[in-house]
Amino acid sequence: MSAPANFEAPQSVDLDDGSIGRIVSVTGSKAIVLLDEALDARFLQIEDRPEMGTLLAIHQTNTTVLAIVSALSVPVPAQGEGDSEIWIAELGLVGELRRDTQKGRISFNRGVTVYPSLGDRVCVASTKELEAAFCGDPEGSVRIGGIRQDSAIPAMVRVDDLLGKHFAVLGTTGTGKSCTTALILRSILQKNPNAHIVLLDPHNEYATSFKEWGEILSPRNMQLPYWLLTFEELVEVLIGGSDGRKAEIEILQELIPIAKGRYGSGRGKDAQGGLRRGLDSARFTVDTPVPYRMSDLTAMIDERMGRLENKRDLHPYRQLKQRIDMVSQDARYAFMFGQLTVYDGMAQILGRIFRVPVAGKPITILELTGLPMEIVNVVVSVICRMTFDFALWSEGQIPVTIVCEEAHRYVPANSKTGFEPCKRAIAKIAKEGRKYGASLCIVTQRPAEIDPTILSQCNTVFALRMSNDRDQQIVQSAVSETGSGLLEFLPALGQREAIAFGDGVTLPVRMRFDELPIDALPRSSTARFSEKWQSSVGDDDFLERVVERWRASGADSGDDDSASMMAEAMNFGEKSQPAPAPQPAATAKRRPQQGGAAMSRQGANGEHPAAAANRSAVRRPGAQEAADGGEAARAELRRRRPEEAVAARENGADPEAADTVSALRSIRERLMQRAR
Repeated sequence: MSAPANFEAPQSVDLDDGSIGRIVSVTGSKAIVLLDEALDARFLQIEDRPEMGTLLAIHQTNTTVLAIVSALSVPVPAQGEGDSEIWIAELGLVGELRRDTQKGRISFNRGVTVYPSLGDRVCVASTKELEAAFCGDPEGSVRIGGIRQDSAIPAMVRVDDLLGKHFAVLGTTGTGKSCTTALILRSILQKNPNAHIVLLDPHNEYATSFKEWGEILSPRNMQLPYWLLTFEELVEVLIGGSDGRKAEIEILQELIPIAKGRYGSGRGKDAQGGLRRGLDSARFTVDTPVPYRMSDLTAMIDERMGRLENKRDLHPYRQLKQRIDMVSQDARYAFMFGQLTVYDGMAQILGRIFRVPVAGKPITILELTGLPMEIVNVVVSVICRMTFDFALWSEGQIPVTIVCEEAHRYVPANSKTGFEPCKRAIAKIAKEGRKYGASLCIVTQRPAEIDPTILSQCNTVFALRMSNDRDQQIVQSAVSETGSGLLEFLPALGQREAIAFGDGVTLPVRMRFDELPIDALPRSSTARFSEKWQSSVGDDDFLERVVERWRASGADSGDDDSASMMAEAMNFGEKSQPAPAPQPAATAKRRPQQGGAAMSRQGANGEHPAAAANRSAVRRPGAQEAADGGEAARAELRRRRPEEAVAARENGADPEAADTVSALRSIRERLMQRAR
């Protein structure tokens, strides 16, 4: 907006009111201020000079209009020393302050009801006016830093508006996105100790930021059984790309509902680990989240193969079975296929992921490092889909926030890349989650590579330093015109600085985040090359430790959590506690038994060999007696029912696994009798 050509510098101005200029033009949501004489002594004080983003006040009869400086210019520069010149400030009108005479306080409202008039004097907003504008409602807000104009004024975010309408943290790598995310979440948790937050952590960096509040899940202790996956997700795990694999997909689509029906009918009369009430096994679809045995699935594949006469028709069945066997025996997939036994533990899985009950840990950090790269998007898809469904079917009683770090991996702008079910799951939260209490936080270093539909649903944005033109354009398209002038600072923002705008903050503002405690910093600091390269580290012991950690990342560390959740789902008394780690001697005694055919196939109950080799006992009141009698119970079952073991072998099942399940049932009966 250019200044009229007939502007003249004022000859004399009364500065007793603290004003710095007067209104000379008002057009819609914009205004132009002719600043007072440039050589006036008042402008020699730096704090009195308006700059980009400065909040100014225009006092009216009953209100005070607030405006942000969006541009500064000198349309008529001085030609010689001592000549006067014209200074122009362009303003964006953002809101007004109203005084409540009954309550005796000042409240801020967005929008302007009484526009300033020509000639009205303009002042730099006072501390009291800044507090009224930026602090807002202290009860529903949390502090995350201080504003650039006056560091004594806290930068507050309104929690309900921030989470209810989604938010994004954007910035180039190394600008402090992880610290910003940790700071915002910690500030929210300090005031809301019974929150429900799920953080997808692809770099294992947030555990140190939430030591006292976080439930850390990783592939080594997570349970996400395969039967929780939708058909598309399971196809991605078992088959991968669907090109040329139509026959295998059709086989799965036909057999999975049958396997679910078999499990449901076989457990319908069994109170120990049966399906939840209200489920009709005849109405199961490929996407119904109910348990089924992978061994039933492979048995049906074998049965179909036995009926086929044409060898060409056997190929898709063999391919599918080979892939199922390979994935089931891969220790990296143990969190999905390596459960102790197949049981309906969906309630326990949901409780652990979404912190119900909270139990002093309101945030779940899901560490994705260590997952096979080909199924990371599948895991993210499952978690995001379950987040929305949990919020939907809990009828909004437990609002949940899911934080997607490196979100450009999961919702890329390119429609030909990414995992489509994952995109749909996140898009559903972004578009419809507000109605049901499902909130989304997007964290990314490349806003231009994220699906614009997802990013446009984030009504609050924290923009850190950005140097890429495409990324800056994406951010500029999201900010209102009144705050667009602030975005000129994006390439020059310092560490811990950001431009915040949207519904979560009262006004667009340049702010500086508070510092995190040293012990709460994420593990995301930049490597110090010049320091590390001053000494040589390369002995054999160091390399051995590296190799050991490398290999251990793909190994299963035990099945304590699976056993605990299974016991809880089967109603084995009170909530279980994981057993102490087994002694090395005991471990050595068991090693000779971990070979042969038992290690080369999956048991009839869906047990994974790696999980079987590492599973631990579950301790609870009365469990020691049950544990001592477990082996005797299995021996008694073998003695009483040898014909069942023979039948199991004929059907290709693992009698040891079947005996384990029967022994667990016997143990439960003893515990129930003891309780009576």
